[in-house]
Amino acid sequence: MTDVLAAFEAAKGFMPLDEGLALYAAAKDAAGLGLPLLEVGTYCGRSTILLADAAADAGTVAVTVDHHRGSEEQQPGWEYHDAELVDAATGRTDTLPTFRRTLYGAGLEDHVIAVVGRSPQVAKLWRQPLGLVFVDGGHTDEHANADYEGWAPLIAVGGLLVIHDVIPDPADGGQAPYRIYRRALASGVFTEVAGVRTLKVLRREPGDLTLRTG
Repeated sequence: MTDVLAAFEAAKGFMPLDEGLALYAAAKDAAGLGLPLLEVGTYCGRSTILLADAAADAGTVAVTVDHHRGSEEQQPGWEYHDAELVDAATGRTDTLPTFRRTLYGAGLEDHVIAVVGRSPQVAKLWRQPLGLVFVDGGHTDEHANADYEGWAPLIAVGGLLVIHDVIPDPADGGQAPYRIYRRALASGVFTEVAGVRTLKVLRREPGDLTLRTG
């Protein structure tokens, strides 16, 4: 655990340690189902290594989905832009090389399947049930809703939906993740079981998932 947390803290990313520990606990819980753990929004792999370590201990795998071109707020001129992640050959953000170095440094390459692509396109192809879905991709309503609609129905009963950056007060930040969190609770098949600051953990209960707005 110490080595994993050291790798987590050394990796580029925005998740603070307390939220990381909550994600790790959720991953350890969900990994007991023996199903893959999937995250939407890889960035440079800071959270991926937590899922991968939990998956490795349980004999399953972590899957991480990202187009690796950065989300809206990571583009030039925006608050979270990092010039070190710009590919000199293309002039575009490319987080994939840094992500691969993160996995290599943590010794977890063999426990991760990295899918390079846009979340809705990948979700349409995915059929296997999932033990955990961690939503931490684009923070517009369009992207957050697409991530929820694409992946939440694939969570097995007893599995977990984890949503990052759930911010109820619009004065404190964007609310798209908060709105999908509310949608999940309104569906009747997700029950909140844990949470630290902006990270919320919900368990999938039996029943049909209705993707209604709310």
